[in-house]
Amino acid sequence: MRDICKGNDRAFEELYERYNGRMHSHFYRMLYQDTEKADDFTQDLFMKIVERPAMFDANRRFSTWLYTVAGNMIKNEYRRNSKYKFTHNVPDGEVTECVSYLPDPLDQDLFEQELQTAVNGLTDQHKACFVLRYQEEKSVKEISEIIGCPEGTVKSRLFYSVKKLSSKLKIFQ
Repeated sequence: MRDICKGNDRAFEELYERYNGRMHSHFYRMLYQDTEKADDFTQDLFMKIVERPAMFDANRRFSTWLYTVAGNMIKNEYRRNSKYKFTHNVPDGEVTECVSYLPDPLDQDLFEQELQTAVNGLTDQHKACFVLRYQEEKSVKEISEIIGCPEGTVKSRLFYSVKKLSSKLKIFQ
């Protein structure tokens, strides 16, 4: 990212080659298994890197930061689509539209705010593990590779994180 900030096009190409496939797969899994949407979000993610390379926090691992940016994009998409529509066939062959709602937005917003506050209270290592596992749905093995520590350490951090968050969020149980 430092090289990208300096205008090195090859540095961007290298990042794109390393992360394009992973991020596309991630968006595909997280955004309704919609290939076009995954394409658009992957392109938008890399455009953010090109247009605003200074938003990278050099104190964080690039992969963790990249997944965090992607996660924020996904959360914004979920918020935009908190009401979704689907169709189904009724016996006479007529197609009708039904609207389904997610939980009460006020309750969901309050919980998300409290959860984010509690997650922000974790150490950087515990926060990264928690976000990747429970918000980005990465496997323990993937997290181990992303943050560069043994799988046992990831499991320990996840256990500690969940225990700490559980005690802080008891009001919602």
